[in-house]
Amino acid sequence: MSLQDIPLFAALTERMKWLSSRQKVLSQNISNADTPGYQARDLKPQKFKDMVARPDEAVAHLTKTNSMHIQTVSKSEFRTKTIKEPYEVTPTGNGVVLEEQMMHLAETQIQYQMTTSLYKKHLSMLKTALGRQ
Repeated sequence: MSLQDIPLFAALTERMKWLSSRQKVLSQNISNADTPGYQARDLKPQKFKDMVARPDEAVAHLTKTNSMHIQTVSKSEFRTKTIKEPYEVTPTGNGVVLEEQMMHLAETQIQYQMTTSLYKKHLSMLKTALGRQ
């Protein structure tokens, strides 16, 4: 049994992947701040409700034989990029606001640190439960 079989660790890993992808997109926005016609991009936000509603792989392969059984839902991809309307555009058509991008980048970094901290704490609790330090 790997840690990815435990739903909590799988959710934390998925969150860290999403945050890493978001940091990459925000970095691209910052690096293209002077590119004419470039519009800032961001990832579709992850929603806790969607993460909880999605069945895990162990349940997804079951056949529904009763109307009371769990419905299977296709996995939605979090990497779909959304383009939002900028409130500030340069004369060259660039819609990247550096201050806004830096705030998003700092927020992403804080969330990533929090997620890794939760991962470490839960791993420590699991080791304690197993009698290992």
